[in-house]
Amino acid sequence: MSRNFWKSESAGTFCHVSNYHLLLTFFLLFCSLTSTFAQGKKADYQRAEKVKQVMDTKVFYAPSAFHWLEDNAKVWYANSTPTGKKFVLADVKNKTKQPAFDHQKLASGLAIASGMKVNPDSLPFTDIAFVDNGKALEFTVNETAWKCSLDSYVCTKTVKRPDVRRRGFWGDNGEDNTRQNIVSPDGKWTAFVKSYNVYVEATDKSVKEFAMSFDGSEGDYYSPVLSWSPDSKKLVAYKIRPNKPHLIYFIESTPNDQFQPKLHSRNYLKPGDALPQKQPHLFLIDSKKHIEVETGMGHQYAVTNPKWWKDSRGFTFEYNQRGHQAYRVISVDADGKAVDLISETSKTFIDYSGKKYRQDINDGKEIIWASERDGWNHLYLYDGLTGKVKNQITKGEWVVRKVVKVDEAKQTIIFEGSGREKGQDPYLIQYYKVHFDGSGLTALTSENGTHAATFSSDYQYFVDTYSRVDLPPVTTVKSAVDGKILQELEKADITELQKMGWKAPEVFVAKARDDKTDIYGIIVRPINYNPKKSYPVIELIYAGPHSSHAPKVFNSDFRYRFLHELAELGFVVVQLDGMGTSNRSKAFHDVCWQNIKDAGFPDRIKWIKAAAAKYPYMDATRVGVFGNSAGGQNSAAALLLHPDFYKVAVSSSGCHDNRMDKIWWNEQWMGYPIGPQYTESSNSTHAAKLKGKLLLILGEMDDNVDPASTMQFMDALIKANKPFDFLMVPGMGHSLGGDYGEHKRRDFFVKHLLGVEPPAWEGMD
Repeated sequence: MSRNFWKSESAGTFCHVSNYHLLLTFFLLFCSLTSTFAQGKKADYQRAEKVKQVMDTKVFYAPSAFHWLEDNAKVWYANSTPTGKKFVLADVKNKTKQPAFDHQKLASGLAIASGMKVNPDSLPFTDIAFVDNGKALEFTVNETAWKCSLDSYVCTKTVKRPDVRRRGFWGDNGEDNTRQNIVSPDGKWTAFVKSYNVYVEATDKSVKEFAMSFDGSEGDYYSPVLSWSPDSKKLVAYKIRPNKPHLIYFIESTPNDQFQPKLHSRNYLKPGDALPQKQPHLFLIDSKKHIEVETGMGHQYAVTNPKWWKDSRGFTFEYNQRGHQAYRVISVDADGKAVDLISETSKTFIDYSGKKYRQDINDGKEIIWASERDGWNHLYLYDGLTGKVKNQITKGEWVVRKVVKVDEAKQTIIFEGSGREKGQDPYLIQYYKVHFDGSGLTALTSENGTHAATFSSDYQYFVDTYSRVDLPPVTTVKSAVDGKILQELEKADITELQKMGWKAPEVFVAKARDDKTDIYGIIVRPINYNPKKSYPVIELIYAGPHSSHAPKVFNSDFRYRFLHELAELGFVVVQLDGMGTSNRSKAFHDVCWQNIKDAGFPDRIKWIKAAAAKYPYMDATRVGVFGNSAGGQNSAAALLLHPDFYKVAVSSSGCHDNRMDKIWWNEQWMGYPIGPQYTESSNSTHAAKLKGKLLLILGEMDDNVDPASTMQFMDALIKANKPFDFLMVPGMGHSLGGDYGEHKRRDFFVKHLLGVEPPAWEGMD
């Protein structure tokens, strides 16, 4: 600005001064408007937190866990009510419902015994056990176990039941090679592995230990997990050719117990790594005979532990061929002869982790088996002696989701299924009963919602809770014979949600890439949305092929609430299941095979465009996407492979290259051996294609997806000179980034999709 700017001796200079005042006026007006708008955005953030709070605490009469008592006709549950948490006991036979105990007296008794302040409307436990024939309660508070009489309400400390759950890292496929003494069913013999070989000795030491094998070695040893035949005359052991562990490392930068960082490691097998190879060996104790069983198995992914028939005629085990395109149930007789009872093959993959089911009937004379061989997941009845299919039990263009109960005596099966009821979302779970021969298929539930059943131990009754994303839960007790409603229990109250203007998500259906298949998803709008305005769209994406992921039940989990919280900032938020995910037909699922990068994007883009065509306030030119884990891979890929549609992405804990992630998940869908399909699906391969705004979030202690996967993707982006944002959360494991990461994610979308500078974090509470 020149020193002559403020002079007014000439008309020209006067114009400069006038322009300055005009600019100053506009500037002050802009600051005022910006301040008002920023306040509005702060209010949006605060409303998002309010929505979360109300959804978490103000949905009443929607219990989710039910516990049948031993007499089978009574069930208890914890119920959230406007006056606090209440424990309820329902009596099916008498059709009564009452408090499970006197909450005030129990609170007083516990307070006296513990010295704590105890609120009867917020008792400090969620799980109870009726003991002493229903005359007392047991529960745990802060790691202390208590027992309270229901007569006197005197509470005393008791011994906490031990936690018998197996501890260990889920990704470690290693064998426990410590000595295990396996006693025969008749108690006469003890078997164990010593110096890599199988040994047997008399339990009473009357017969000294003797070797059953002599060919074991450090590199080819016998597993200490041995299996006796029921008649105690035969023994099975796997001989193992071990693999080399694959260690991944983590540096914990800020441990709680010391100032200096810590180095951690995990045994974490990845696609292409060597796997243990096991071969069954049969030992005949009386003759001390050793038989190497010839099975014809090829390269194994895994084999199951041997399972003996009760009559000791032989045993079975299951063989999963590496590559997941062959799966066999192999039967071995008492002479060591092996035959295939069941043999499944696929040109793509066998979903062993999500759909496999086997139940032996009448000591293996018959076998119930699940298969997708006709294009849909259904049940089959096999002759367990010949390996021939006797009949298909269920059939049709719908899927069996889970077998709940097989009743040998009544020759019936209770199972979960979806897609059978016409006019309903095909993902909604219903319960059915059917005979082994496929006759008498009976729907135990039918209401238009997804059902969750908790059966009494005698399978005469079940508690049924059903809901949809747009239908609050309804809970009843039904007959497990015919599905008849026997007792009404609860109907959810969402009055507090409705008072704040909350609207349920809309279930939206549009055609897939083939213009034939229906794609299902949900649309979430902000409370104050105005159909005359324009809203950017954000998609929560998770295209993991192991399941389907769009919410189907009301207020189901944190992801459901995530969508509503994010919408309050000024977005329309969506979630859907594209092709390549599970719980539809085999063809629908197969789209993912060796093609994780597809992620259903052609269906997702088409679906969002169809929704925007119906609802013009959805701006399909401003679309963001976020996801975690496999969804982290998907969300980043959106900006690499479909940048003309997706503009902003937040990716957390991403599996950006399937060669860097856990073996079981990735070889299941991407196949074996490792080939060019892995390279083609890697985000690092396509890093140079990045367009739009990308935020990567990573926990330094993520032992689910190797953190190096994200770091390698970052390296590729840097080498391609591509700008991106990155947040590393110290000490955090596999997550979306915690509360801090969530705030950063919201800010990122507000800034880059709304074009608004997010409000300051101070004073946001």
